[in-house]
Amino acid sequence: MKFWRLLIFPAWMTLMWSSVALAQDAPPTPLPVTDDQVNALARDMYCPVCENTPLDVCPTKACAEWRELIRDKLADGWSEQQIRAYFVDRFGDRVLAEPPPRGLNWLIYIMPPLAFLAGAYILFRAFKSWTAPASEPVVKDADSEADKSDPYLDRLEEELRKP
Repeated sequence: MKFWRLLIFPAWMTLMWSSVALAQDAPPTPLPVTDDQVNALARDMYCPVCENTPLDVCPTKACAEWRELIRDKLADGWSEQQIRAYFVDRFGDRVLAEPPPRGLNWLIYIMPPLAFLAGAYILFRAFKSWTAPASEPVVKDADSEADKSDPYLDRLEEELRKP
């Protein structure tokens, strides 16, 4: 009986360990990076070579290589912020569609609201002056008109009196 126990116990332990090993999941395989994921990130960045051309629609070979670089970085598990920081480190803030608010870039965020407020103030003042009642009308005295008679008007009146 002891002999059977000595044989059954190691077999039972082997089965226990193998069942634990079989129950473990395989490491997850990363999903392939789609063009939509690459273009979503490239849409917010501009081509460092071409002026004012988003990276997702730029037809140059360099941009195609940069899109592939984005695809590789996404496949390696990099986040969008890390990829943006990588491109900013290499090419500067000009590659971003929305520059960060530092240095003189903060003017981009401040000037439009200030211009809007200044325009609203100017329109308010203009509308107020247009609707304000005019000051008292100036009444001209008949005596002051006689003193300032125009020789041309006098001659015209004479010509009109003639039959």
